[in-house]
Amino acid sequence: MTSSQLDKMRLELRRGVLVLAVLASLKQPHYGYSLRKQLQDRGIDIDEGTLYPLVRRLAEQGLLDSEWQQAEGRERRYYLLSEQGKELLLQLTDEWRQLNSALAPLLTESEELSQNPEHNQSGETE
Repeated sequence: MTSSQLDKMRLELRRGVLVLAVLASLKQPHYGYSLRKQLQDRGIDIDEGTLYPLVRRLAEQGLLDSEWQQAEGRERRYYLLSEQGKELLLQLTDEWRQLNSALAPLLTESEELSQNPEHNQSGETE
């Protein structure tokens, strides 16, 4: 697999996860940069060109509430989960946990196969 193909697959994998990460982070109010910083501090690197449109889209869908506040001498728009956003976060968290439970054994099996090259795909030794 080329690095370009891998990058495309990583991006695809991350897209849905970013929505969940943003919703989970907005249980407390954040403005754009503080949200980005919190995500980065937790190991989720997201650029502004991805984060800001995502936050605006979630707000337009009624999943986030926002208000302008004065902070550090500047007006900043702070975002926080709406009631609808809280409900969705609970549902997506449950879905995430179910997917992880289903994926864990599959990933373990694929790791075992890569560590035991004498087994073919049917599980039989060659």
